[in-house]
Amino acid sequence: MQVSISAPKYIDSIITLPASKSISNRALIINALAGNSVVPENLSCCDDTDVMIAALRDMPYEIDIKACGTAMRFLTAYLSSTPCGEHIITGTERMKHRPIGLLVDAMRSLGADISYLEEEGFPPLKIVGRNLEGGHISVPGHISSQFISALLMVGPVFTNGLTIHLTSEMISRPYIDLTICTMQEFGAEVEWLDAATIAIKPTPYKAVPFVIENDWSAASYWYEILALRERVADAEYEGMGKVALPGLLDGSRQGDSSIRYIFSMLGVKTHFEDNAAILTPHKRMLPRLDIDFINHPDLAQTAVVTTALMNIPFRFTGLKSLRIKETDRIAALKTEIAKLGYVIDDSQEGVLSWDGTKCEPMTDPVIDTYEDHRMAMAFAPACIMFPGLKIDNPGVVTKSYPNFWNDLKRVGFQIEEIN
Repeated sequence: MQVSISAPKYIDSIITLPASKSISNRALIINALAGNSVVPENLSCCDDTDVMIAALRDMPYEIDIKACGTAMRFLTAYLSSTPCGEHIITGTERMKHRPIGLLVDAMRSLGADISYLEEEGFPPLKIVGRNLEGGHISVPGHISSQFISALLMVGPVFTNGLTIHLTSEMISRPYIDLTICTMQEFGAEVEWLDAATIAIKPTPYKAVPFVIENDWSAASYWYEILALRERVADAEYEGMGKVALPGLLDGSRQGDSSIRYIFSMLGVKTHFEDNAAILTPHKRMLPRLDIDFINHPDLAQTAVVTTALMNIPFRFTGLKSLRIKETDRIAALKTEIAKLGYVIDDSQEGVLSWDGTKCEPMTDPVIDTYEDHRMAMAFAPACIMFPGLKIDNPGVVTKSYPNFWNDLKRVGFQIEEIN
């Protein structure tokens, strides 16, 4: 199925975003390790979190996490370090080609019983749970932050705790800090000893009430909508748009809250009132934009589409991890943005740049989503510049933002389903 999308001339609305799936998935694992039968409040309603809830509730012999990379990493550590019997954990074909070897090696070095059922270094896995002693481990910092977070969260249940030394530059540091902060909310004793070493004491988690805040990653698409709407606004509506996003905290631990600073340079300002982020347009045109996304790579797709459509040359670095996400996001971005007439360069590993080079846009472009929720949501606002833009397989948004299309309709977007 496809959808054809056209944008309204003016936006002034209140949008309740989904809860943070990053916090939800961390809180679910920690809550289970705490032995708490009461689940955290305001859990995300996305596919990723639904998979985690079902796995921890039912604990079937074979756990199918579908396309949820977070669940694969977090559950691998959880199942390995608790005496919960034998399990197989598997997923989609794409998941079976997403590497997990470094995490498996790390857990095995701590005494975990994990074996590969198909290709070495990749799911599916067979895991026999047991109590582990813990100790000291060294891992590369440039691997997925989810690997490091998975190790961190099980540290308090090890007999001797766990010390993790990162041997190279970290990526997505805010996600590691988010994990540590969530652990501390449940009573864990965990701290940075120095710039590369984290120590976790064998202090059991406490069963405590916990409420999830809303998702800053989902907010990024509303920033994009306001920025592009202002770019083409009629004089009657210029500078008048507004979106209120309740449940976003000023001082949030979510790394993607940095979106507010990125878009302050792209014409959208943020202020907070009544426990909500208020987004409004303002005049701001940059000659170019250079950003290192190493700490927030999930914002890259939104930033690429926005800056290109605003005709702002850019150079975005720190994107190596995009190659192993739900799809190869670098290749996907390069292909799909070309359909709209923009030629971006990926000749340097982990870098996407645009120097203003354009090509002939397609007459009736259809954006492929590659089974990647963020491709659908990052390109949907492009209909502001390309009325009637078509998005293929729009249902992928359920992975993180199930109500995305309904929320667009609520503010006046026209969305027509095409079978």
